[in-house]
Amino acid sequence: MSPTSKGLRGRTADADRVVDSICPYCAVGCGQRIFVKDGRVTQVEGDPASPISRGRLCPKGSATKQLVTTPSRPTTVRYRRPYGTDWEDLDLEVAMDMIADRVIASRKETWEWQTPEGARLRRTMGIASLGGATLDNEENYLMKKLYTALGAIQVENQARI
Repeated sequence: MSPTSKGLRGRTADADRVVDSICPYCAVGCGQRIFVKDGRVTQVEGDPASPISRGRLCPKGSATKQLVTTPSRPTTVRYRRPYGTDWEDLDLEVAMDMIADRVIASRKETWEWQTPEGARLRRTMGIASLGGATLDNEENYLMKKLYTALGAIQVENQARI
């Protein structure tokens, strides 16, 4: 072994802490170990204790570190106005207010109290949800509760399609 090789250390050796996580890419739910140093992700590896993936990650899961550390990762809310050609940055509070205003307006405009025959509906067909495969059971449960409370009946998840 060369002196250079003897001095090499693994990317996980200097981590301040290791955080257990789940891969964000698909519905399989492979376990990940996130190595963190000074508040920054330094390495992502498969979790050998995971009964699902047993320490293995697919190519997408193996690229998770790049997902969170790339300098080109968007960290602001980007918005393009209708018929606009350029994107602009918005404050999170402004973006959330815009979304809330649109949900309220859509619900108000498309609300159906009853059928023409008088049968009770209390629903809106103007709001729908299609959840992604990376959502866990708790997130799907909360989304279903939210959309049902809004009166939406078109609530689906990509994992079932």
